[in-house]
Order: sequence, then structure tokens, then C-alpha cells
Amino acid sequence: MMTLSKGSRAALSALVVGILCLALEGVAPWLVSFPKGWVLPATDWVGSGMESFLALIKPAARMFSALMAYPMEAAGWILSETPWPLLIAATVALGWRLGGLAMALMAAVGLGAVLASGYWPESMNTLALVSVSVPLALLVGGAIGVLANEYPRVRAPVQALLDVMQTVPTFAYLTPLLVLFGFGPVVGLIASAIYAAPPMARNVMLGLERIEPEIKEAAVMAGGTRMQQLFQVEIPAAATQIMVGVNQCLMAALSMVIIAAVIGGFDDIGWEVLLTMRKAQFGASLLAGFVIVIFAILIDRMSGTLADERRRSYDGRVSLAILVLGAIVSLAFYGQLQHPGDYALFDSTADRVDAGLSAFTSANAELLTSVKNGVMFYVLLPLRIGLDQAVLPFTWGFVWTAGMSLALFAAGAVAGLYCAYRGKLTLGVVILIATGMLETGISQLPWPFVLVGVGALSFVAGGVRLAALSVVLLITVLLSGLWERALLSLYLSGASVFACAVLGGAIGLASAVSPMVWRVVRPICDMLQTIPLFVFLIPVLMVFQIGEFSAFLAIMAYAIVPMIRYTRHGLTETPAEMIEAATASGATRWQMMRDVRVPYAAPTILLGLNQTILYAFAMLVIAALIGTTGLGQSIYLALGQADVGLGISAGAAMAILALIADRIVQGFAEERRHALGL
Repeated sequence: MMTLSKGSRAALSALVVGILCLALEGVAPWLVSFPKGWVLPATDWVGSGMESFLALIKPAARMFSALMAYPMEAAGWILSETPWPLLIAATVALGWRLGGLAMALMAAVGLGAVLASGYWPESMNTLALVSVSVPLALLVGGAIGVLANEYPRVRAPVQALLDVMQTVPTFAYLTPLLVLFGFGPVVGLIASAIYAAPPMARNVMLGLERIEPEIKEAAVMAGGTRMQQLFQVEIPAAATQIMVGVNQCLMAALSMVIIAAVIGGFDDIGWEVLLTMRKAQFGASLLAGFVIVIFAILIDRMSGTLADERRRSYDGRVSLAILVLGAIVSLAFYGQLQHPGDYALFDSTADRVDAGLSAFTSANAELLTSVKNGVMFYVLLPLRIGLDQAVLPFTWGFVWTAGMSLALFAAGAVAGLYCAYRGKLTLGVVILIATGMLETGISQLPWPFVLVGVGALSFVAGGVRLAALSVVLLITVLLSGLWERALLSLYLSGASVFACAVLGGAIGLASAVSPMVWRVVRPICDMLQTIPLFVFLIPVLMVFQIGEFSAFLAIMAYAIVPMIRYTRHGLTETPAEMIEAATASGATRWQMMRDVRVPYAAPTILLGLNQTILYAFAMLVIAALIGTTGLGQSIYLALGQADVGLGISAGAAMAILALIADRIVQGFAEERRHALGL
């Protein structure tokens, strides 16, 4: 008697439920489309409950908002009134101190470009927001991390809270913040601090957890109090990891500047990006986005050196000399310097970009349209609504018939039976399931099939507890009335993640095989990781205009980097003894990659896939600005209407999808690590 594996049992259960749903669709249509009468008014309940809670704490929130306005105004005044030569000199001096000549030149060129762009005043307003939100995020995140370290009982709830904060789309909690703190720059500041706090908390927890036991024992034996042990021994010992948190906190706060501008109405660089995008001034929008990228790169490089244990300290006298020179220039030419917002040396370049773009799109309109329509009609649309609805004379040139459906299922059955015959039953069943999904479409999948399929996959990845958690969470989405929008979000994010996995995996493989390829790919990855989310929309809008295809490309551009980095890292970190053993056994280079490197790198590659999934969901809401449907669109509409219930419910639904995907991929990664004995 053949014994079925756990994966085979899970796949067969999903297949049986899917077949039953399709077979009974005529007599029981509720199996395919969840009845509206069964939907609970969860959005209204959440809205009324949150409005009551927000009304209760609104006075305290408005008081806090008024208090935070003072440091922000002070920071803005200092940065805007300080002569630009002195600010540039101070940044160059800091660059020299942290990274020597290379970093000092980077600071000089970068800030020189910002000055020449004409966006200096707006940039200073952005830095004012970051300079206040980051200390707030560091304080809150650090306190959360220390609290979780000191009280192990609260560690699990804190981890869950951080997971929720990092999976809930940023737009979702902008709506209650808008109600609490009102419209203005301070609410953008608070949103940035909330978004930037979790990375700090996680790194503080990780740093304190990794301290060597000998160090803790020495602090205890020295007779110090618990506070002395913590602040004089443990935190300094974890300083390197904590500085990684500071770096990530800075980058997170900077990435929020455009989103904060949506509700801040602040004359900063984020508002300039939004304003020029709305006016379809893509040259100016790209220029403003370029300014944000400059700040992101400078902040990333400078703060990143603080987390490098091997960094060297450069002569402080040179930094002092640079600072003094900046002060002398500022005093000597005080009152004669042109206003930094009047330089605008790149305006003509921005105009030429717009003109060149118009000429390019006009000259290649037919090619661009064919590319967009080709991907939409032959890839995205079938995935979304299925071949039976996507294949039309307008799109494919013919009509999909019942006979074609039978032929498709027959081909899937033959492939599945062949795999089963070769001893790969699970793969064969998965092929049958994929065939049915392709014919039906992700957005049209029967809800029992989705529940059972996700539950079965969760069971294989993490056991009964993860399966139960996944099913319960999905049922809450089902009962909330957001199911159809959730499937639309699942379709677009799933298509983007699959494309990132294929393309990013191939680039990561090429980077692992060829150091020359990695030298080209690495700076591109560095640039993509420092670009704020909104900026990804600009180039695709410039070429392909508003639409689902543009959103697909923007999500891919943002989410592909983790797949490249983790794939390359996993493939290059194979232990030397495994390589030597494979070489001694006569393995070719391809056999070594297929049979040694890839299996060993599987846990790392799966973690890269996990990060790609989370990045795709993060970008999904931003992509709603350029024509997508689903939960992202609901969140964005809720923000415009100040609908707290819809915003939180849709954000929670998207967080549930991201959380389930995260746990499933982590489960498979942990299983592979265990199989490898890691």
C-alpha cells in the first residue's frame, strides 16, 4: 500500500475541494461566490468602534501634536536659515570623519546637485521632518526593544505587534492619524515615526539577545545594578547591531516623506514629487525624486559606516578645517549669496526630459502599446479572470469554448499522471490545481477552495497551528465583505512575486557565477533599495501611463532586489568542504550548482522570496495611485474620504494576506534548514 506524503495529502485535499466546487457550481452557486447575506458589517463595526476610541484620545493626541510642532518648526527654521555653504561643509566634514575622501566627495557632489536642482528649501523641510521623526522613532523603538528583552513574557506579543506594524500598509493607518492629529506636517512626522520604529525595536531585541553570556556574567559579578548592567555593559556590547537599527530607521523615515506629504500638505520634497506627478510633469517629478534618492544614498552610506566594526576613524582636524572653511565662506559672502531655491540649473534638463519623453512615446507608441497589451492580454488578464473569460476575439482573436476547457484539463491530467507515474505525485496534483486556476482565474476562485488550499499549504509548511491560524484569518476577510478585493490584490502581488522570483533568481544566479555581473548588478540593487516607494511610479508612468501594467512593473522594480541579493548570497556561501567533496567526485560546474549549491542555498533563497512578498504587498497600496484595483484602492479611497472603518479593515485584510504568506515561506525555509542540519 502506497503511503502518501504530507504534501501529497494536502495537495489532494485542495484538488478534491476544487473539483467539487466546479462540479456543483450550477446547483450551489454559493460555493463559488460567497453570498452577500452572509457578510457581516465588520467595516461599520470597526469604523464606529475606532471613531469612539479616537474621540476619547483625540484631546491628548491634539495636545501631543501641538507640542511636536515646536521642535519641527525649530528644526525647519535652523535648516532653512543656516547658509547653504555651511550646511554643505558640515555634511562634507561628517563624510570625511566617517568614510574619508570618498565619502566626503560623495557628500559634496550630492548636496551640490541638490543645490543646483533648486529644491534646496523643500529639501531642508524634508530634513526637518526626518530630524524630528527619527529621534522619536529611535526612542520608541529602543524602549520597545529593551522592554521585550527585560520581560520575556511580553516578547511574543511585541513580536506580533511589530509584525502587524510592518505588514499593515502605511496608508491604512494614515486615516486614523488624520482623524486624531488633523491635517498638517505634524501628522506626517508621526506617521514617519510609527513606520520607522519597528526596525529599531527589532535590532535592539536582536542585539541584546546575541550578547555573549560571559559578558552578562561579568557584569553581574561586578556587582552592578540591573540598570547599570543594561546601560553600561549590554547596550554598549550590542552597539553594532543597534546601529544597524539606526540605519534602517533613518531609511524608513526617509522613505515615508512622500506618503507623509499626502496628509501633511507640507512644502517639502515629497509634496513636490506628488504635485509634479499630478501635473504629468515627469521631468520635474524625476528631478524631485532624484533629490530624495541623493539624500537616501548619503544617509544610508553615512549611517551604515557606524554599524561597521571594521571602520577606521579619519583625522578630525580635517573635518574641523572643512567646517571652518564653510563658516568663513558663509560669513564672507553673507547677504550676497543667491537664494538656494533660485538656482534651478536642471530646469532646462527637466524640460528636455519631458520633450524627449513625448517624442519617444510618440515615435514608439505602437511598440509600447503592443508590449503593454501583450503582457496584459496574454499573461495578466488570464491570471486575473481565467482563460475562459480572457480569451476573446478582441484580445486573442478567437473565443474560448467548452471544448478548449476540456482539452486544457486533459493536458493537465496527462501531465499530472505522468508525474505521478514517475513517483512525483505531489507535483502532478499541483499541475492539475494550476491548470484549474489558469482556466478559472485567481479573482474567480471558489472561496472553499482558497480556504482549503491555503490551509493545506500552511499545514505542510508549519503544521496544524499555522493551518488553523491561516484559515481563521482568511475567514475574517471573507466575512468582512472584502474577499473579492483581497483576491484581486492576491492576483497582482502573486504575479509580481512570480516574475521577481524568476527574473531575480536568474540575475542572482548570474551574479553568483560571474563576479563581473555582480559588479554591474550591485550598484543597481543599492540604488533600487534607497529609492522611496513613490519614485518607482515615475519612470513607468512616463512610458506606459496609468494602468495595471504600470503598477505591475513598479511592484517588480521595488520587490526584485531581495530575490537577487538573497539568491546570490545563498549560492556563494556554500561551505568549502562541500565544494571540495563535489570537485573530488568529478562533478561538473553545472552539477555542482544544481546538486550542491542550490540545495544548500534553498533556505536563504526562500528568505529572499519572503522579503520579496512583503515588498510586493508594501508597494501594492502605492500602485493603487496609478490604476490598480483591490485592497490597495480601498485603502487609498478610505484615506480620501476619512473612512476609518474601511481604511483599517482593508489594511488589516492586506496585512493578513502578507502575514500568511510570510509564515508559510518561513515555515518552508525552516524545514529546509532543519533538513540540512543548520
